[in-house]
Amino acid sequence: MSVFLLSLKKRGHLDQVHFTVCNVGSRKVSVEDNYSNLDWHIFSPNLTIYGFDADADACEAANAQLDQQQGWTEKHIPLALSSAIGESTLYVTRNPMCSSLYPPDEAYLERFAGLIELVATDFTLNLETTTLDAFCQQAELATIDFLQIDVQGADLDVLKGGSQILQTVLAVQVEVEFSPLYQGQPLFADVDTFMRAQDFTLFDLTRSTRVRARSPIHTSHHPGQLLWGDAFYFCDLIRAQEMSRSQTPAQILKLACLADVLGFSDYALELLEYLTLNYGSDSAYNMADAIVESLQQYPPVIDNWQAFPIFHTLQDYLSLEMSDVLK
Repeated sequence: MSVFLLSLKKRGHLDQVHFTVCNVGSRKVSVEDNYSNLDWHIFSPNLTIYGFDADADACEAANAQLDQQQGWTEKHIPLALSSAIGESTLYVTRNPMCSSLYPPDEAYLERFAGLIELVATDFTLNLETTTLDAFCQQAELATIDFLQIDVQGADLDVLKGGSQILQTVLAVQVEVEFSPLYQGQPLFADVDTFMRAQDFTLFDLTRSTRVRARSPIHTSHHPGQLLWGDAFYFCDLIRAQEMSRSQTPAQILKLACLADVLGFSDYALELLEYLTLNYGSDSAYNMADAIVESLQQYPPVIDNWQAFPIFHTLQDYLSLEMSDVLK
């Protein structure tokens, strides 16, 4: 849950900021797949979401579920994104959400409880693939702010096919595998090496484990083998001058908002403080009041504000109203 976005919105800091999201593998499976159930709605109406899935029926279903009153632009497009424009085989699995451009390694999957029933190949389809860069060029889409990818082993291929537009991306959530669930697929180490070469920093990993299918026991200390997860990457725009991409205050504000909506509020706070101290002479980038107002949600922090250096550095930028909060 975001900490700062509501106050930033109320104070007008988001009025001129537009966010573009691309979700590759946008089949809606759970409540977390629906952006309207998350804090992204705060960006409305300045939010555009593009969803992509190789399954045209899944895109049609996702478009049909869109709430016409949601206040932002969202559309799901039946495209198979990969590293190149061409033809490929889609391995459609027993559970369609596990379908991939890589064939499932069924002998390996059988060793884990509950996987072969989901990921075994049901049938195959020949289809055309394109790249994220090609789509962006055709759609005249110059920037993407947040890129989310979940395409069952082909995630690095999507990233490579978007190497140009990736230079504009500020945050990425990408599914990674730590063991080859699909034959020949890239693993986390391959994705991480690629992302670091693009000036992204790994912030966190979610973990999904599975126990052995033939074992009647497992422990809470090691609940099976780590097989996959989601990796969260951000650009660190306030790092030393080695960054090759834009470091404007507008981009730093966007990055702070993305960090907050994705649950990395400590990073969001660092960025908002940086904005205030370096660009706070412009009221559009003076975040001091929004920071203090947001942190009022945490009485122990406000009641002991003198113990936290950030409040001392922001005092000269606070309005009289917010200064009174810290007395």
